[in-house]
Amino acid sequence: MKINHAIKNSIKAFLLPVLLGLTFACTSEEPTLENEEELITDVTLKFTQVDQTGVALAATFEVVASDTEGLELGGSPTIGTINLSPGLRYLVEVELFNSLENENITEEIEEEDDEHQFYFLGSAFVDTPILTYVYDDADGDGNPIGLRGYVTVAQIPVMNNGQFRLVLRHDLNKNFTGANNPNFVDFVNAGGETDLDIIFPVIVN
Repeated sequence: MKINHAIKNSIKAFLLPVLLGLTFACTSEEPTLENEEELITDVTLKFTQVDQTGVALAATFEVVASDTEGLELGGSPTIGTINLSPGLRYLVEVELFNSLENENITEEIEEEDDEHQFYFLGSAFVDTPILTYVYDDADGDGNPIGLRGYVTVAQIPVMNNGQFRLVLRHDLNKNFTGANNPNFVDFVNAGGETDLDIIFPVIVN
């Protein structure tokens, strides 16, 4: 009996760490994955000349930026030039797409509009601006989004070219002071992450 008792104790001593290891493996939680930024391969800006009431005066034209690896990841994007005329007003609509996953990112932003906002920066909009932008859309709380808005070109621009910098932020605090300004250069202070930060050349002629 003493031998059997010793054998049982040895078996228990062997199995105990194994069972503890299995219990730990079963109860341990998987690491929480952080939210990933949207992968955007194509940005399309649609410009339509309109009057002060928003009625279209000319056909819509498009300016596209694309990179098959993703505009925030790839190293050689193709970026079109924005050509505008002095003193005119344009409706600007933004469309985003992920060709790698065949995803319409515009629809995702519309569904999560309270978490997203575009900013319009660069030399065309700040310091000595040749363009002014006004939001024409809002989320359920009345805060701007930027998928749709109006750009007005200066009647006598101080220069005939500039940078049209488009920034998309998500998970920002839209109630942060200044966050509702489309030209808010300190947008990082409102928190969140950047999904898109791209510069289009703009020429006024």
